[in-house]
Amino acid sequence: MPKMLRSRPNLLHKSLVALLAGVALTLALPIGALATLSEVGVLPATTPPTTPPTTPSCPTSCLAVTRTTGYQVKVGKTRNVVAAPRNGTVVAWTISLGKPNATQIKYFNTNEGGTASAAIAVLAPQPKPNLAYKLVAQGPLVQLQPYFGKTAQFPLATTLQVKKGDVIALAVPTWAPALALGFTNETSWRASRVRSQCTNTSVQSMQQLGTSVQYYCLYREARLTYSATLISTP
Repeated sequence: MPKMLRSRPNLLHKSLVALLAGVALTLALPIGALATLSEVGVLPATTPPTTPPTTPSCPTSCLAVTRTTGYQVKVGKTRNVVAAPRNGTVVAWTISLGKPNATQIKYFNTNEGGTASAAIAVLAPQPKPNLAYKLVAQGPLVQLQPYFGKTAQFPLATTLQVKKGDVIALAVPTWAPALALGFTNETSWRASRVRSQCTNTSVQSMQQLGTSVQYYCLYREARLTYSATLISTP
């Protein structure tokens, strides 16, 4: 399991960015090449702010992502929020977690397959059928309970290769309090559940490495609270 870091997001991000960018530029790039560092899943500063902010719902109106792989489709009018802007590698990922109370934790642990956990994943869009994605890479699972109520960032000991247009997703075998609510109907995310199981969130549907799945199920007025740090090359 990778080393887990926890701190204020801005301070942690700056230190992690400096370290990873330096390593990547030294080891991975030819002389004269330039790398671009980006946070996939974070709206650019030029985008009008969305309300409410991306604060996970728990413990108030506590809903969680359960037993699935999911990715953000839109935030307001902004599309392709979690699509890789160019080829590169995912070197870390960040998740903001709600703080469920003891009763809520017990409920989810009992009904959703165990303690909260998640991993970052890379989906390659497939030409056919519609909304099909192949799971081409996934990081190790992280136990989330120590980070409830915080924003945690996890560097990857083994980075994940991505191609331009690949989708960065959140894989959740059990449950994760990483869902912000109260957005407009324009904000939505998709899950790897089959069409007939969109309302049955307790059936295991997390995508397996190497498989292709159609992401039929669309959930509106909510946002998955994760992002990924991408070092890309021209």
